[in-house]
Formats: sequence, C-alpha cells, structure tokens
Amino acid sequence: MSEPSPVRTVTATQLRHDAWLAGGLLVGAILSAWLGSTATVYGDQTAPFAWALPWAVALTAPLALRRRFPVTVLVLVALALFVGVSLHLPDVYVSNVSLFIAMYTVGAWVADRRRATLARVLVIVAMFVWLVITTFQAATGDDGTLSRAGLFSPFAAFMVLQFLVNAAFFGGAYLFGERAWAQAKALAALESRTRELERERELTAAQAVALDRVRIARELHDVVAHHVSAMGVQAGATRVVLDRDPQAARAGLEAVEQSARDALLELRQLLDTLRTPGAETPEDSTLHLSALPGLVAHAEANGLPTTYTLVGEPRELPELVEVNLYRITQEALTNARRHGGPGASADVRLRFDADAVEVEVTNTGRTAVAGRPGLGLVGMRERAAASGGALEAGPRPRGGFRVRLRVPTDDARLHERVRA
Repeated sequence: MSEPSPVRTVTATQLRHDAWLAGGLLVGAILSAWLGSTATVYGDQTAPFAWALPWAVALTAPLALRRRFPVTVLVLVALALFVGVSLHLPDVYVSNVSLFIAMYTVGAWVADRRRATLARVLVIVAMFVWLVITTFQAATGDDGTLSRAGLFSPFAAFMVLQFLVNAAFFGGAYLFGERAWAQAKALAALESRTRELERERELTAAQAVALDRVRIARELHDVVAHHVSAMGVQAGATRVVLDRDPQAARAGLEAVEQSARDALLELRQLLDTLRTPGAETPEDSTLHLSALPGLVAHAEANGLPTTYTLVGEPRELPELVEVNLYRITQEALTNARRHGGPGASADVRLRFDADAVEVEVTNTGRTAVAGRPGLGLVGMRERAAASGGALEAGPRPRGGFRVRLRVPTDDARLHERVRA
C-alpha cells in the first residue's frame, strides 16, 4: 500500500508570511538595484535606476502567492530575471534569491510530482541554454574586461565559475524542494497511521467494554445462582416442617431472608464497581481465598454438608487469581447443591504447593444429566484460562462430581499474563 500524499492546504497565516516575504524582497531588490547602479556593476551598459523599480515589483510581487500558484510564480520570476539580466538592470543578488525561493516552492508544494519536475527541469534547461548563449557571445566579443590569453585564461575561469555557481544554485533549489515534499509526505503518512491507531484504540476500547459486560454477566450468574440455590433449598426445607415445627420454619424463612439480603448486597457491590471510574477490573473485588471458610459455612448452613481443608502455607497471589479461585469454588458448590440431590456432601481442598496453588471441590450424590454445558462450567473454564491455570471438571468414577483448578505460581510470567 503506497503512502498517502500530503494535502497541502494554504492557510491565512502562510499567505500573510508570504506577503511579508515578498515585501521584504521588494525592499531588498530596490536597495540592491540602487547600490548596483551607484557601483555601475555593468559598467557603461548599466541600465538607469528608474528602470529597476517596476522590475523589482515584477520580480518579487508574485512570491506573495507562491504557495497558491507555485508553477505560475516560478515562470513569472524566471522571466523577470531574464529580462533584468538582459537589460543589465543593476541588481546582482535579490533576483537570484527570488528564483531560488520560487523553484523551491514548486518542489515543496505541487502535488502533481510530474508537473513539478517538468516545470523545474524546463526552467533549469532554459537558464543553462541562456547561459551558454551569453557565454558564447562574451567569448566572441571584445569587451576587454578579462584577458583571454593562456590555456586557462581569467575569462575561461570566470565562465567555468558561472557554470558551477548556477549548477549549485539550481541543484540546491531542486533538492531542497524535493526534501521538503518528502518530509511533508512522511508527516502525512504518520498522521494517517495515527488516525488508524486511534480508530483501532477506539475499537479495542469498545471490545474491552463488551468483554467487561460478559464478565459482569458471569459474576451476576455466580452470585444469583449461588444464593437462589440456597434459597430454594431453605424454602423446600421450610415447607416440609411448616406444619409440625413452626420454630424451625421461622428459622428457615429467616435464612431465606438473609440469603436474599446477601444476594442483593453482592449485586449492589458489583454494580458499584461498574460505576466507580477507578474500579474497572476484577482486581478491585474484595473476594479473596481467605473468604473460602465463610463460603463453605454458608453452603453447609443451606443443606450441603461441606468440609474445608487447607494444605500448605498460604501466600500472596495476584488478586485476579484469588477472585477466580473463589468464584470457581462458589460455582462448584452451587452446582453440587443443585444437582447432588438428597444426602449429597461436598469437600473443598485448597492446596499451596511449591510451584502452584490448587483448589479442588468434590461432591457425592448423583451426577448432572449430560448435555450442553451451562454458563457456569463455561465461566469456570474461562476463569481458569484467565488465571493461567488448567481446569478439570467431570464426574467421578465412584459417583458425584469433581472440579479441580491448578494455577502455577513459580513462573514470573504469571503476573504478566494476569495483567494482560
């Protein structure tokens, strides 16, 4: 894919600067012509100073519009220079500077590069043809100003110097114009890439928002499923004992009420996380592995006998890993309570090895009917992948279900992967 060409738009500030440039060169041309007339730079052939005034205007005034009509300005300045030198107008320097600026502007501002090259090459060729003609005329004439004696006479040295100066003059104007255009083209390409990266950044931000909404949906699923499952068990137990044991029924209803309040509290905290500018990721959660005993106690209080075992010395982990371990444990206990049936029990083991942390949740009872995986199991696997671990989830040979997540902790890249 080719780089975009720069769009050169002339601003009012640039036009104002060009007007000041033309005015400054006009003053310089008048001053140079006056000094040249006084010094009689062309000897007896020097034109009157009065002729230099309109010529100075013709030479410098077009430069005020050099960025808007670069090729036209180059042609006008070149013609003014030709007329001035042919009539021996007493200016030596400003006319050359004006032509240099006009030629540079064509190279730097004309978007049609073929047209820009053709215009400059034609002016350069015309100027060198004119120089050859004037050199021939001077060589065949006899003005007596420079000696022609010797193999390399002063006259010959002067003519070679003229050719070298003009070659450096026109070559510099050409190359500087090309360099300015190349820089403008590089800047346009950089701006184009910047706009493309900005669009990609906006797209990435939109995707991040979408992924965050998916994460929140899974968090809501975990919270709601956990508490609604507990409320269902408690309500069923209350219904059974409602007639024969009102006190137990009252305790059951209080447990249902407390589960509903806990669910609302967690939902409110989760939504507050969304509303807080500085809390956009799971790292801001207050869920840690230290809360697992409370989760186990809650499951046991809601009809699922559960044991908890801690193996090894606990150590600090990335917060995202702790949140995901907690949520996977919560989802596994919810599924055990929902699908294990009467008499089911569960066991939670948190193990800290030298190179990994592992959480295992097993339950007795029946196994869920095989079918399409629910959001809970899908969420577990994605949480495991986000933590850099491996998840095993499936029925046990002797009945029940097992969920096991192992996250390596000896690799320093764990923290980099979690942050990514």
